[in-house]
Amino acid sequence: QVRLVESGGGLVQAGGSLRLSCAASGSIFSVNAVTWNRQAPGKQRELVAGISSGFSTNYADSVKGRFTISRDNAKNTVYLQMNSLKPEDTAVYYCYMVGTWGQGTQVTVSS
Repeated sequence: QVRLVESGGGLVQAGGSLRLSCAASGSIFSVNAVTWNRQAPGKQRELVAGISSGFSTNYADSVKGRFTISRDNAKNTVYLQMNSLKPEDTAVYYCYMVGTWGQGTQVTVSS
């Protein structure tokens, strides 16, 4: 059974940076795509970025040029580097892989 654990969230001022990590258990990590998603209060969960097993990436328009998704298959970990953060990036960030969600990590950006 896959288990995903996010970390790296916190409180940061607008313009600052954070790096989120998503650590996965299990041997199937390297052959599966992983996505980062976020949910702000009162809003639906939305896709932020994704990375395939072949390292292809895609991003929501709202984060293009500011966020970078990457993966380290040796560590079973996916990262989300977030730069130039804005107050509207405030949300709980979740990673997702093969039908499994992590518990989420809170990101709060103050203006």
